[in-house]
Amino acid sequence: MKPIKKAVFPVAGLGTRFLPATKASPKEMLPVVDKPLIQYAVEEAISAGCDQMIFINGRSKRAIPDHFDKAYELETELEEKGKTKLLEVVRNIVPDHVSCIYLRQAEALGLGHAVLCARPVVGEDPFAVILADDLIDGGGKTCMQQMVEQYERHGNSILGVEEIPVEDTSKYGVIKSTAIEERLSRLEDIVEKPSPDKAPSNLAVVGRYILTPPIFDLLASTEKGAGGEIQLTDAIAALLKIQPVLAYAFEGKRYDCGSKLGYLQATVEYALKHPELKDDFRAYLLDYVKHINPSG
Repeated sequence: MKPIKKAVFPVAGLGTRFLPATKASPKEMLPVVDKPLIQYAVEEAISAGCDQMIFINGRSKRAIPDHFDKAYELETELEEKGKTKLLEVVRNIVPDHVSCIYLRQAEALGLGHAVLCARPVVGEDPFAVILADDLIDGGGKTCMQQMVEQYERHGNSILGVEEIPVEDTSKYGVIKSTAIEERLSRLEDIVEKPSPDKAPSNLAVVGRYILTPPIFDLLASTEKGAGGEIQLTDAIAALLKIQPVLAYAFEGKRYDCGSKLGYLQATVEYALKHPELKDDFRAYLLDYVKHINPSG
């Protein structure tokens, strides 16, 4: 069984929900405290043993390659000014053993098409897919670390899932599954954005996948589905007819940073855990709450 060494990051979306902030900068570059969302995603992949980062990019997304590239002028200036801690931070954004590969998604044809664009690099290897919009704090182990452990036990494609409110099923791919053990189940069906009355459960796929190579042939033959896009969900539904596909209810907390409220929640809660900021920021929040609600 081949190990998971390649991680795919679909980052070609327009980020319209965050306009005008995303007019000239990708939504994946929005910072949560002092790191952009895409860096959290890459660090999660590296934590799980991946050493090839494959970015499916779009037009006007130079900020992402620039972020992971070497910044000679910045490093020289920091070195000359003796800012060694900042210099170390900049130099260690991507470890030396990790490579970054950038592929262009010429048309916005959906997540399934974005994953298919990675085929020339992924080849016949199993691979991870991480959506940076879904920032997941896994606690002791990252979400992808947990999923790779499950893959190493079972050797099948795995979807990261969590329970959602029934009224939100129309926002997600929703699964029907049979429990195998705690947190792990076998897929029976997956439906893209069903209405609450047609949803097979309240277990939704949330931006973490481990996929086996047959997914590429299935994506290549998948017709446009919901929203006029090539849906990864449809190809996974076809995949589970020819091999087992598992669902893993990861440990940790997910922040939907594709929404403004989720992004703000992540910013506040990550700031409250930040080693340099947590005490001062907590004091500020308590003081602010007291100020706006003096009787509370």
